Amino acid sequence: MLFYSFFKTQVGQQVTIELKNDLAIQGVLESVDQFLNFKLKDIKVVDEERYPHMLSVKNCFVRGSVVRYVQLSPPTVDTALLQDAARREAQSTQQMQQAKPNVAPVA
Repeated sequence: MLFYSFFKTQVGQQVTIELKNDLAIQGVLESVDQFLNFKLKDIKVVDEERYPHMLSVKNCFVRGSVVRYVQLSPPTVDTALLQDAARREAQSTQQMQQAKPNVAPVA
């Protein structure tokens, strides 16, 4: 849930998404869902010579399971907020684990 919340703050920003098949697409992040599927507009392929068939594509939907990396511009990333959110999520996970009763399995 942390990454979903983080990427929602990046809507409207320029991103580069590298796919597992080595295709890298730059565009404006239009939306993201809980499965980390991305919708981009005004896209441009980074290596146009290798993927000439992508030149006419202006908008695209990228399935989250095929994403290798997402590159963001440094000024748009609030690292303090991200670190705080990661710390809070780790603490809530730890508290949930401590709250579970230790029950021995029934033979």
